[in-house]
Amino acid sequence: MERRDKINYYLDIAQTVAERCTCIRRNFGAIIVKNDEIISTGYVGAPRGRKNCTDLGYCTRESLQIPRGERYELCRSVHAEMNAIISASRRDMIGATLYLVCLDYRSKELVPGTNSCAMCKRTIINAGISQVIIRDTKTEFRIIDVQDWIDNDDSLEGVRGY
Repeated sequence: MERRDKINYYLDIAQTVAERCTCIRRNFGAIIVKNDEIISTGYVGAPRGRKNCTDLGYCTRESLQIPRGERYELCRSVHAEMNAIISASRRDMIGATLYLVCLDYRSKELVPGTNSCAMCKRTIINAGISQVIIRDTKTEFRIIDVQDWIDNDDSLEGVRGY
């Protein structure tokens, strides 16, 4: 049996984490890894103790037909990247890699071309994470140098969505 490469191994774990999501739009799973050790995990869901969209049976942003990447203040959930960061110590995240996978809620299929939202990008930058690896297919992924998000600040250009 051929051994799974390390990046896809961690992306497989992030994909399993995504299966815990309670969002009825997109299911993201994130893990933070440093020195070949998983520091924390996170998935999309309402803050602890609050009702999830899966419990309510609706998504406010979807009901209002808000495009992806916009008006996150209306979302009930905390994003996967943020939940992973909340669960980790900053000293452990400095120089770490965040692995990110997105599944469509209804089909459970991978959603290629996804990216962190503007709020999560800012949080990732401040956490000191150096790299984000995002799965597009079962074997293909993109590696993002977080420094690029700093150097090429899309918030100055009024770019919306992802």
